[in-house]
Amino acid sequence: MPELPEVEVVRAGLAEHVAGRTIAAVEVLHPRAVRRHEPGPADFAARLGGMRIDSVRRRGKYLWLEFATGVDDTDDAAHAAHAAHAALLAHLGMSGQMLVQPASAPDEKHLRVRLRFADDGTELRFVDQRTFGGFALSELLEVEGEALPRTIAHIARDPMDPAFSATHAARALRSKRTELKRALLDQTLVSGVGNIYADEALWRSKLHWARPTEKLTAAQADAVLAAATEVMAEALIAGGTSFDPLYVNVNGQSGYFDRALNAYGRVGEPCRRCGAPIRRDEFMNRSSFSCPRCQPTPRRRR
Repeated sequence: MPELPEVEVVRAGLAEHVAGRTIAAVEVLHPRAVRRHEPGPADFAARLGGMRIDSVRRRGKYLWLEFATGVDDTDDAAHAAHAAHAALLAHLGMSGQMLVQPASAPDEKHLRVRLRFADDGTELRFVDQRTFGGFALSELLEVEGEALPRTIAHIARDPMDPAFSATHAARALRSKRTELKRALLDQTLVSGVGNIYADEALWRSKLHWARPTEKLTAAQADAVLAAATEVMAEALIAGGTSFDPLYVNVNGQSGYFDRALNAYGRVGEPCRRCGAPIRRDEFMNRSSFSCPRCQPTPRRRR
């Protein structure tokens, strides 16, 4: 599943290509892509028509389109009021792609939703092979001085957020009674970190994924959060991590940070720090990769 760097790459691409444009028509080609919009696909398409995209925002692994408070048809007061209080929330799921394509380009095999714009230029396509991702119109709520879609209002700030407090996040991390990696993946503590960057942050900070959070020192909590911030910033510069062709940016290009990974996916390969073979452990129906020498297994809780 795309994590913060991959979603931020998509957000930046959308901001460049769709911000300021007015949606002329929406075509829902698979109902699962808008399953979270309870009134259904027809209502979803009707409510988006005529809306002008003001900005593209992100928190953690979620991104959303905010609309200008005015619409092209200034007589439509209801439409304008809706624009001021709703956002188009998107989640990429396991295989979702947001592609900016010429209208003349052939449809992708797994095209689920198409947004056409009033300027007759490129169109925005949501392609999703596994149909775990999708769109939803969500009410905007004021949370700590920011407008957030209601459905993600509980999600914590991510390390790329200018208002993110590493001190607060470290304190919250140490207050939990769980395994360290589980805490890093808890989006209510710190958002945006997924399996890949959790493993990379743990490798950099020399901490095992199963270390009890309540036994972390303040320095260790600070170190793992700093490592997560650092590795995601580096991944963002590289365009994200692509292990298969399903993750691409809005132009269909893959990231290349997978070449710089130190732990994730490197089972049996030598640790770049000490040379010991990287191990793989089962973790929450997924995998955790770590160095047995640099990241020793903690003692069991008593």
